[in-house]
Amino acid sequence: MIINLQHIGQKIKQARLRSKNTQQQIADQCGISKSLLSKIENGQTASAVATLSKISEALDVPLSWVLDGHPETDLVLLPKSKRQFSVGDESMGYSYELLARSRFSSVEPTIVHVTPKDTNLRHEPYTHSQDEFIYILEGSIYLLYDGQKHFMEKGDTSYFKGVKPHLFIPVDNNGAKVLTVFIDSGV
Repeated sequence: MIINLQHIGQKIKQARLRSKNTQQQIADQCGISKSLLSKIENGQTASAVATLSKISEALDVPLSWVLDGHPETDLVLLPKSKRQFSVGDESMGYSYELLARSRFSSVEPTIVHVTPKDTNLRHEPYTHSQDEFIYILEGSIYLLYDGQKHFMEKGDTSYFKGVKPHLFIPVDNNGAKVLTVFIDSGV
């Protein structure tokens, strides 16, 4: 199932209006252009998880709320068949699927699907405020972190600060599947 970009945009706009911020204020806070924020709010463009994370932080709402509008409870059951899959597109270098959503937690697990080498056009590293834990489920990647390239394969793990520039780079045309857990460190 594809997450509706229009739905994501509506949630962001709703949260922004509720917080009484202008597009320019949120864009400045996130280090993005007002034009990009407008396109996201209007459902006209897919956005990197790091960008959506920055926007949700600026609006003081969980990323999971932005990605999924189901009511929150203290028990979150999310069968595979009901999981929304594939936010993003190959031109971003990956797509991702949110594994759990809860406004009560500062932990957000996702699976990142790193696109094959020949279709991966993403070269600029990302930053975001959360710490990040990754576990390679399938395939292999190069983790570009703070200017250094680290080879990682199935079973390897890493934990790092999201504020440092990082990027998952595909090793081959098989792509990779990476369990990623965003953790709000509170610092």
